[in-house]
This record gives sequence, structure tokens and C-alpha cells, in this order.
Amino acid sequence: MRITMIGTGYVGLVSGACFADFGHDVICVDKDAAKIDALHAGIMPIYEPGLKELVATNVKGGRLSFTTDLTEGVAGADAVFIAVGTPSRRGDGHADLTYVYAATREIAAALTKPAVVITKSTVPVGTGDEVERIIREVAPDAKAWVVSNPEFLREGAAIEDFKRPDRVVVGTEDPEATAIMEAVYRPLYLNRSALMFTGRRTAELIKYAANAFLATKITFINEIADLCEVVGADVKDVSRGIGLDNRIGSKFLHAGPGYGGSCFPKDTLALLKTAEDHEVPVRIVEAVVQVNDSRKRAMGRKVLRAMGEGDHRGKRVGVLGLTFKPDTDDMRDAPSLALIQALQDAGVSVRAYDPEGVEQAAKMLTGVEFVADAYAAAADADALVIVTEWNAFRALDLQRIAGAMQAPVLVDLRNIYHRRDVEAAGLHYHGIGRG
Repeated sequence: MRITMIGTGYVGLVSGACFADFGHDVICVDKDAAKIDALHAGIMPIYEPGLKELVATNVKGGRLSFTTDLTEGVAGADAVFIAVGTPSRRGDGHADLTYVYAATREIAAALTKPAVVITKSTVPVGTGDEVERIIREVAPDAKAWVVSNPEFLREGAAIEDFKRPDRVVVGTEDPEATAIMEAVYRPLYLNRSALMFTGRRTAELIKYAANAFLATKITFINEIADLCEVVGADVKDVSRGIGLDNRIGSKFLHAGPGYGGSCFPKDTLALLKTAEDHEVPVRIVEAVVQVNDSRKRAMGRKVLRAMGEGDHRGKRVGVLGLTFKPDTDDMRDAPSLALIQALQDAGVSVRAYDPEGVEQAAKMLTGVEFVADAYAAAADADALVIVTEWNAFRALDLQRIAGAMQAPVLVDLRNIYHRRDVEAAGLHYHGIGRG
């Protein structure tokens, strides 16, 4: 099939490359000429394991191409995916649909044959209705079906998630649109149970509900971790004990410094605004947002307490990990941002290392010294903090770390080390929820 992907950000580029790998003819469109030029040169705009190789393979095979010309990209397409950004709108937290609607108008004007127009971007309930209205307004004679097909890709594992999904949600009740979407996802038919067809508005809400629920699990275990520290329990064992219940499951029950990234913060906020507009209280989600926001800065105070009482001005902290999770360069709403700000507000200087996120972090942080590895971050530090659980931090030479530091304090915000191993190396250990 001929597939057009509008947007070459995280969702659009990964989805386009995977569709091409399925054997479809895919063209990705983006207005950013510099980004398209870079893609033609084999340079990825994001870090995602395996993506560079996947793109190169399918470009070489003639199944994947890139252009800035939307009219050229849409002409002759069977399916046009809208995968543009929907950031939180300044001032009120609603999802900003400016890019979605602008893309819709251009798509409608460029259609040359019957096609499915699919919102892949995360959008509030009812967005598909407005997309359909715009198409009818711009091109009243065009035959187009509007479908919702939200993405559920985890950064760092996006290619695997796309090719072996838990589910593919398709929001349409039109038989012709259903047939086209079945053809688009035919390579997944060995995993047919993954395909779930439902109403368009239902599909739009599924994405927000899923992310809000996962954010709730993270926030719940973080609050339990705080209780564990006070009563002398171990949150890792608590997590395992409740996660073994198959009604609960073990995923997203790892205590830490709070959730971040491109999805959970903006999607929970957008869900709150949608509920508010319809006068439906969602107090659990509201509490999740508030608790998570306050937790990130509280992690800075935790590090300060680990260094002891008194004035911390002039002290130095090494930070390991800046991105919101490993295997990505995404710094959006990363816990490290609030943590570092809290340290700097206390007069502490920060030296930081991240395997992939330094370039993005440098655009968002000031006064931070970025270094080449974990040991450089530890040098002469009064505390070393693990913020992101990159594999590179899981087997550090702890004795070397202790010897390099001004004061041997390790604050493990991801609980990747055992206290006995850290203390055996001569370091004072502070974990999350480990009383």
C-alpha cells in the first residue's frame, strides 16, 4: 500500500520506518527542510535503538523516502497518517491541536483518490470529528475516511513495540475504512488478537486512559516508597509482593524520582482538561499530576539531606543520567531538570553525564558542567546521584567512585544497587523507599 506519514518526529519516523519494513511504500513528510536533509544523509533527529539501521535498510530498498512537499507526499496515498506534535498549550494545559488541524487542511487539498486519514498523534476526544469537518469544508468532493489509531510506543523499545504490539487500536465504524486499515496492518495478522476495532471517540480516549493509569501506578508506588522509608520497609520487596498478583502486574511499579517524557505529563494534563470541560471530576488523575510534580523537586531535597545538615553552598554533586528514561535522548519533563534546579538553588554546583542526552540537556540547563563519563562526574563530588537507570551505570567500579569523591555519598534514585555492595565499597547509600 502507499502510506504517507505527516511528521518525522518520534512517532512519525518510527511508524514510517516500520511500515516500510512491513513492505509498504512509505513517504514521510516534514516542513523542516533541515530535518529532511539530515534524514536523506542518514542522520536521525532522535536517538532510538535500531532506528538508524532500520531507516537505512528501507531507504536502500526503495520503500522509504522523505520530502518537504506535502502535496507530492499525499498524492496517490491509500492511507495518510497525521503524526505531528500535540504539546500542552500554554496557559491552560489543553493539547495544542494547531499542527493537527493545519496538516488536515493541507492533506484535504492534496488528496487525489479515496484515502483514509488517520490521527496517529495523541489527541483529545472529538478531535477526529473536527478533522472530518475540516476535510469536508476544504474538499467537499473528496472521498476520505477519518480514523483514530493512537500509538503506544515506549521510547527505547519503539521498534519492538510497533512490530510486536500488545494491541493496535483502530477507531472507525466504517466498513471501507476498516478494510483499508486491515490491509495496512496485515503483516501483524499472525498476531491478529492485537487488532482492536472500536468507535473513533473511544479510540481517542483509550490512549489518554492508558497513560493516566500507568502514571497512576508509578505515582502510587512512589508514595508507598516514601512510607517504606519511614517505617523501615523495602519498597523493592513491596513492589514484587504486589506485582506478583496477576490482577496488578509488576510493570510500572518501580519507585523512582517521578515520571517524565513526552507522554505522561502532557497526556494526564490533557485528560484533566477534557474532563473539566465536560464537568466530570477525575480526582485520582488530578492527585497523580500534583504528587508527581512535587516529587521531582523533592528529590533535590533528598540529595541535600544525604549530604548532611547545614549550608550546602559551594558543594558539588555529580548527576548520572539526565533523560527521563534510558535508551532515549528525550529530556521533556525529565526529573533531572527539577532536581538539578533544586540543587542549584541551594548553591550546589552540578557536574553531569548522560550517554545520549547531553546535547538536548544543554539546551535546557544552565550552569551545569557536562562530562565524558560517570567517573568524571564523581570526581571531587560531595554526592553522586543516579537519576536515570542507563545500563552503563549498573556495574560501576564503586571503589573507584568512592576514591574519587570528596565525600562518599551515593544517592540511588532508581534502586539499581544493593546497599551491602555500595557500603562494602566505602560509600554511604541512600535509595528510594529502602528504610
